[in-house]
Amino acid sequence: MTVDENVAQISNVLLYGAMSAYLFSFIAYAADLAEGGQVIKAREARRSAATATAGGAGGAGTTTLEKPVAARRRRAAAVGTSLFTVATLLHLGAVVSRGVSVHRVPWGNMFEFALTGTLIVALGYLVAVGRAHRAGLGGGRDARYLGTFVTGPILATLGIALRSFYVQAAQLVPALDSYWLIIHVFVAILATALSTLGFSATVLQLVQEKRDRVKAAGGRPGGVFMDALPGSVELERTAFRLNAVAFVMWTFTLIAGAVWAQVAWNRYWNWDSKEVWTFVIWVVYATYLHARATRGWNGRRAAWLSVLGFACMLFNYLVVNIFFPGLHSYAGV
Repeated sequence: MTVDENVAQISNVLLYGAMSAYLFSFIAYAADLAEGGQVIKAREARRSAATATAGGAGGAGTTTLEKPVAARRRRAAAVGTSLFTVATLLHLGAVVSRGVSVHRVPWGNMFEFALTGTLIVALGYLVAVGRAHRAGLGGGRDARYLGTFVTGPILATLGIALRSFYVQAAQLVPALDSYWLIIHVFVAILATALSTLGFSATVLQLVQEKRDRVKAAGGRPGGVFMDALPGSVELERTAFRLNAVAFVMWTFTLIAGAVWAQVAWNRYWNWDSKEVWTFVIWVVYATYLHARATRGWNGRRAAWLSVLGFACMLFNYLVVNIFFPGLHSYAGV
């Protein structure tokens, strides 16, 4: 089939529109975090003043009660989420039109892998925000605290993909023209997207744990806006759940890749560089889940294993795909 160049150009225009919306969404989310930090700082100042007043009036037997503080109206977060939703719709249009232009699924090379993978991350975030909003009607936590830490990596990934991995829309080489491309690569995209969200939660967890140690030592940690985010324990649980689901999908990716290798090359395992590093990633995440579930490795120790697993995933995508020759070199994925 021939490539529809007009539709391919529409895909590029939609992608640039999505990146612009993501950028303004990132700015709005960052403003929300800054505003949250100022609110928390002012609240602590009022609490300190109330405590001092109560101490001064203690001799008279009076007690000063701090007035409950109403939840702030997060206008910047609302704007950020609206822009993020617009960006995701444009992003979805870019992915769909890319596929239509080549009459196949749009994940046949590194650029398309990044394009589709970041879309899955964006959709996952919006689902989390929607679920948290429904739960928030009963007092649940607002998930928009993740906005800055999701939008930033999406923007960075799309920028790198456009700068370094972009290729014109084209048909697949014969070895990739298989239904296994739909199964194997799509599940790998899902696993990578969930691992990205898990990594973001893990980084926030490590930051919160460090701030907790500073507080325990009697110090005043920086980054007061982090007080508006969940605690390290909740973040660690969130990261574990995301990584656990990603590991199941990564396991399927490994098995499906072996089956596809048997179909394409008559061997389940070829010790290709991409195959080896896929297995390395699987082993690191398996170690993380095992240590977390059976050895009681909560907190920092398990978190650093999760970070190592994501670092291996980045190495596989950014280094192995480009610099290591192998059977997967033509695919770019």
